[in-house]
Amino acid sequence: MTEMTLAQGAHVEAAHDAHAPSREQIYNSKLAMWLYLASEVIIFTVLIAAYAVFRFNNPEIVKGIHEELGIALVTFNTFLLLASSWAMVMGLREAQKDNPQGLVRWISLTALMGTAFVALQVVEYNELARLGITLQDFEAFGGFGMRFYAPTAFHGAHVIVGILWALRVINRGWRGIYNSRNYLAVEIFGLYWHFVDVVWIFLFTIIYLI
Repeated sequence: MTEMTLAQGAHVEAAHDAHAPSREQIYNSKLAMWLYLASEVIIFTVLIAAYAVFRFNNPEIVKGIHEELGIALVTFNTFLLLASSWAMVMGLREAQKDNPQGLVRWISLTALMGTAFVALQVVEYNELARLGITLQDFEAFGGFGMRFYAPTAFHGAHVIVGILWALRVINRGWRGIYNSRNYLAVEIFGLYWHFVDVVWIFLFTIIYLI
């Protein structure tokens, strides 16, 4: 997943370094990204469905874990991810306005917030481990850990990919590659980052709130 996503972004960037992309190139690049995201939706749907079935069959286990941990940390983490999508939009806007410095600043903020999200997720995992919630917690928690870690860690891997991609955009932004005629690669990155954001909204709602 990591190599394929980054390679896809690199392909889009390499194709449009020298000139503005044609309408056909824009269409093909966006279509390729949407198809990739559609395949990821299928995987996340399966993982979320597995958790939902467990939640339906074991409401007391899930309720007890929620009461023990609370949702303050994950709520703040959700805010960070939502804010990072806003920063992503602002970065694209600066590219469209021929302002590479503004692009770099906003995408750097996106990467910083994404990094903070992953770091706080590690803090949450450590707390879960302290409570004995692991991938093999079948006796104590009926297998909650496996159903919880699978979708959230898979999402976290997507965030890490997004951070690496953001760093690439930042690097190329410093070199003045993106401008008002050539910002497709930034837009494609934005599609990916917004997807990661939307998926987390579903995970947050289903895993932590329901």
